[in-house]
Amino acid sequence: MTSSTRSAAPRLGPLPVAQWSEQDRETLRGSFARADRYLSGDADAPPMPPILGLLARHSRVGGPWLAFNGRLLDAGTLDPRDRELLILRVASRTGCRYLWAEHVGLARSAGLTRERTAAVTEGPEAAGWAERDRDLLRATDQLVADHALDDALWARLASFLDERQLLEAIFVVGSYTCLAMVLNSVGLEPATKPVP
Repeated sequence: MTSSTRSAAPRLGPLPVAQWSEQDRETLRGSFARADRYLSGDADAPPMPPILGLLARHSRVGGPWLAFNGRLLDAGTLDPRDRELLILRVASRTGCRYLWAEHVGLARSAGLTRERTAAVTEGPEAAGWAERDRDLLRATDQLVADHALDDALWARLASFLDERQLLEAIFVVGSYTCLAMVLNSVGLEPATKPVP
């Protein structure tokens, strides 16, 4: 992953659950099915991920963002492996430890091997990528660096993604780049140690 000059100390941590207003809970609840299990308040609910506590600090923005992101993760048209490849490359390009830690397991569950996951940090020119994967990695790199896809890459992507998937791929890269900016700027620490 790339590194940048940012504070080593976290600047803004998750809002402790005891400080959440009922409006914060209601705004975040129902936005994303995966998040609802943490927000249930049940005695057997899993521990709250740090990102939900961060979103609770501004739930009027956090709730809609969570709903949009939930749509990309749970109701998108992209193959989950493709989506996670894009997200891990965003994490690598932006140096976002939190995104990497949260999505490396999802990427493995979606079919990316340990070797391929590690190769994401090397980019599209790393040995062993199928041309399709190289183009997805190139797309992420172009979007992060130039904020647009060039004509040649667009044409290659259009040979294996339909127009909805093309748009969705751009939304995934854009949404997760935005999230990486927030996470890196506030210094949110992952709940688990990042895995290679």
